[in-house]
Order: sequence, then C-alpha cells, then structure tokens
Amino acid sequence: MTTLFISDLHLDAERPEITRLFGDFIDGEARTADALYILGDLFEAWVGDDDPSETGQFVADKLRGLRDAGVPVFFIRGNRDFLLYDDYARRAGMTILPDPAVVMLYGKPTLLMHGDLLCTDDIAYQAFRAQTRNPQWQQQFLSQPLPARLAFAQQARAASKAHQSGLQSQGKMETITDVAPATVEATLARYGIDTLIHGHTHRPAVHKHAGGTRIVLGDWYEQGSVLRVDPDSAKLSQL
Repeated sequence: MTTLFISDLHLDAERPEITRLFGDFIDGEARTADALYILGDLFEAWVGDDDPSETGQFVADKLRGLRDAGVPVFFIRGNRDFLLYDDYARRAGMTILPDPAVVMLYGKPTLLMHGDLLCTDDIAYQAFRAQTRNPQWQQQFLSQPLPARLAFAQQARAASKAHQSGLQSQGKMETITDVAPATVEATLARYGIDTLIHGHTHRPAVHKHAGGTRIVLGDWYEQGSVLRVDPDSAKLSQL
C-alpha cells in the first residue's frame, strides 16, 4: 500500500529524456500504487487544452492508461499549468483538485498544495498570480490564437528568469522565492491539519513547523523525485 506524490516535472519537447523517464515511471512503479498525486507544474508551460503538442498527448495517454489500470490520478494546478482544465483532464483520466486540497491519506487528513501560495514574500510573483488567476483574464487569454498564447508563455518564462536573476544578484533568491514560515504555520492552523505536502520551491526536504510537518517535493529537471507514503511512513527519493 503506497501513495505516490510528484510535482514540478516541467515536461516539454526540449527535454525528451525526462518525458521518457516519466513514461517509465507511470508504466512501472505507478502501476502498483494506491493513487498518484501530481501537485502542479506537470508541464513547463500550458496555454490551453487545445494545444496539440506531442508531449501533452504522450502524457495524457500514459495517465489514461494508469487510470484504466485502476490507479486514480489527482492533479493540482501549478504556476506553469494553471490553464489546464477539464478537457485535458478528461483525456488524461485525472481528477483536478482545488489548491489547497484536504485528502484522507490512510485515515489521516493531509493538506496538499502546489506551494506558490506559501511564497508570500515574493510580492511581484503574487501580483502576477492574482492577475492570471482572474477568470476574466483567463477568458481573454484563451480566446487568442494558439501562436499568440505560445508567444506569451515564452515571454513569461523569460520574465520569470529575469526576476529570479534580479533576486539572485540582490542576495534575496533563497529567502524571497521560498515559503514564508509564518504563512505555512497560519495555513496549517486555518485548516487544523498537521501535515502539509507541496512542491513549487524545488527544495525537497521535510520541515518541522509550529503546528505540524511540511514535506516538500523535488523537481524533475535532471532526475525524477517521488514521495512515497504508506500507512506507516513517508519517504522522499529520486528515480
């Protein structure tokens, strides 16, 4: 009995080896799991469910096969794939959860998040997040032709890299882009839950906070990263 958690795969055509690794993971270990949770940033960028990318189709086929084999797949949107909606979820056979989401994990209530909502010290990012989660903004964006949306995604990635580079030069990268401990503790208290699992920061670790434990998932830039949870323990490891 094991439940698997992954996040921050950032899959795209430019890193086919990681996409293949994901496929091997789905066809292998994931087939024996009780469930698979993907906590955001499955894709490097997602500009709408009408994007006919080969990577998107490959991932949908793999996840649909996993679901058809009896393993439920759950997904929380990340900061790169917040425009992934019901059409693609149906193709992939996965259930979209809200962010945050409370799930019962072997009888224990557990709080799941992508993690970007916890990075409240990054004021510029939180402003961008609020704008792009606005339903009116999303409707206007999705009404644009696919090439325009893809160009926007490329510009957004460049702007994100420039923002992080600026923080790095100021010596603020490690603190501003990580979670705010006070926000973590307030979130645990608000939900009355002592276990939180999230991704986003790409800093895999287990942290103790006032009020509970926070488990951070790793990214898939150079290798896979998986959290395996069974009724007795939780273990972070690389593929």
